Parts: sequence; C-alpha cells; structure tokens
Amino acid sequence: QVQLVESGGGLVQSGDSLRLSCAASGRTFNIYAMAWFRQAPGKERKFVAAIIGSGDGVTYEDSVKGRFTVSRDNAKNMMYLQMNSLKPEDTAVYYCAAVVRASVTFRANEYDYWGQGTQVTVSS
Repeated sequence: QVQLVESGGGLVQSGDSLRLSCAASGRTFNIYAMAWFRQAPGKERKFVAAIIGSGDGVTYEDSVKGRFTVSRDNAKNMMYLQMNSLKPEDTAVYYCAAVVRASVTFRANEYDYWGQGTQVTVSS
C-alpha cells in the first residue's frame, strides 16, 4: 500500500514555470512505476508523463514534450514534474499515480494508487 500526496500547483501566467511534487509513503518506492495525469473540467483524465522505478526510463505525452520533465528521488520517496513554458491548455488538476511494475504505462486504469490532485491554472 502506498499513499501519494501532490503539491506545488497554483495560478501562473502563460510562459511561466511550475514544479509539482508527489510525496509517497511506504518503503521500496523504487519498485513503483510512477506517472502524472491531468484532468481538465468536463474532460477525461489524460496521461502526461511517466517514469520507471530506477528513473532511467521516461515517457511523455506529445503536447508536453520539450516543456515538461518528470524525475524522481527514490531516497526521498519523491517524484517531480517540472513544467516550463506553460500554456492555458495546460490548465487542469494534476494527479500522481503509482503501480508496481517494471515498465511505464500511459493507461490510467493500470495504476493502482492515486493522489488527491493539485490544481494548475495558466492564465493567458
């Protein structure tokens, strides 16, 4: 069992940066593949980025490639999402998710653990 808590969201202007954090409870954090998803009002939850347990493998949704960077610090049980060049269309509630597996997946229904979400609002 693992509990996830996101933080770092806020209201920013177009072009600004934010760093989201996801704190995980429990031990053996490095066995979990982790991911970020986001959900805009009235829309389904969508994949943003994912990272494998070792941190060596990452994958991104096309619209955030080159702007967002996912990373993790297994010693601190933390995952991060550095978001640069933010756009109004990035506005959403951002969730972190975890699953015990060796590879990443972009399918939300394959993640077993979820945080409560943090709101990111980008004004134009």
